[in-house]
Amino acid sequence: MDRTQLKRQAGEYAANHFVTSGMVVGLGHGSTAIWAVRRIAELINSRALTDITAIPCSHEIEVDAREWGIPLTDFAHHPVVDVTIDGADEVDPNLQLIKGGGGALLQEKIVAQASKREVIVIDESKLSPALGTKFALPVEVVPFGWRSVVAHIEALGANWTLRTNTDGTPYETDQKNYILDCKFPPIEDPRKLDYALLGLAAVVEHGLFIDIATDVIVAREGGIEHLTAKR
Repeated sequence: MDRTQLKRQAGEYAANHFVTSGMVVGLGHGSTAIWAVRRIAELINSRALTDITAIPCSHEIEVDAREWGIPLTDFAHHPVVDVTIDGADEVDPNLQLIKGGGGALLQEKIVAQASKREVIVIDESKLSPALGTKFALPVEVVPFGWRSVVAHIEALGANWTLRTNTDGTPYETDQKNYILDCKFPPIEDPRKLDYALLGLAAVVEHGLFIDIATDVIVAREGGIEHLTAKR
């Protein structure tokens, strides 16, 4: 079974098991979460789900949701989200996460923190013994001040690269910020790093999602595994 099939299994499982009629749902961004979004649209269009409203985690997902017939709302009308289904780039044994490979980390974290339940869908390749082992940490920075933080990031132990488009221009998030992809050694203390990064004025947000995931759905060759946070 290839990774695309595993991603589909994880996303569809979460949509089938965690979304019920009447909910406000956060729609995650990425190659695994998109399968949950598609499945939610199918359930709405077949009337298996009714009275669903959704808040997308990116402009790209907003466009897809409108095209697929998912009713959208915003925080002015629904400040609390019942459940969000989203992906992750790396998940450690304590269900701490690195997210942001798709560039939507700021909106993803805003939606996640407003959610009663944050369901993360991954294939087994995203499991890691420690954050930073497999994936660089995305750090979103304002264009005006991004060069002012690179020495601080290096002092924290990371090598960094400015994320760029295929033509070499800086990649811009939906909020028109830049992303520094910071390769740390395995991160022993995510909370300490979280504090250090957010103390830098040019840093808008970063991809450490600490104590946010309530459930992780892992698609393995042998089937689906449901992990729950023990906090």
